[in-house]
Amino acid sequence: MKQCWSEQPEKRPTMDQIFDQFKSINKGRKTNIIDSMLRMLEQYSSNLEDLIRERTEELEIEKQKTDKLLTQMLPPSVAEALKMGTPVEPEYFEEVTLYFSDIVGFTTISAMSEPIEVVDLLNDLYTLFDAIIGSHDVYKVLK
Repeated sequence: MKQCWSEQPEKRPTMDQIFDQFKSINKGRKTNIIDSMLRMLEQYSSNLEDLIRERTEELEIEKQKTDKLLTQMLPPSVAEALKMGTPVEPEYFEEVTLYFSDIVGFTTISAMSEPIEVVDLLNDLYTLFDAIIGSHDVYKVLK
């Protein structure tokens, strides 16, 4: 196809050469150019559909990640309102408790432990905290 657009006419293929190329594409079967072009367009269309399907799946996975992150950062009611595009009204709470945690001696513990042991310790500790606050009307914000 690129040869057909050559600026130098002598480099452009003749119609016979083009027909020969179509024959090689069609593996010797006798078909006309229109049928060949339609077949190629159908194949191209099918490839595009597969590509669109793949990209749509990737987009859905990224959307799920974004939704998960949003619900980790904001209360579920606020996250849902933002996703729907509705304004979020401020809420008033009579009482609020802030909890900051620190592990006394953590630097020493981590220096004397294997990395996986530190990860397991933190995972166990904060999983326990999550279980405790899960039984109360609490919203957790990680900072």
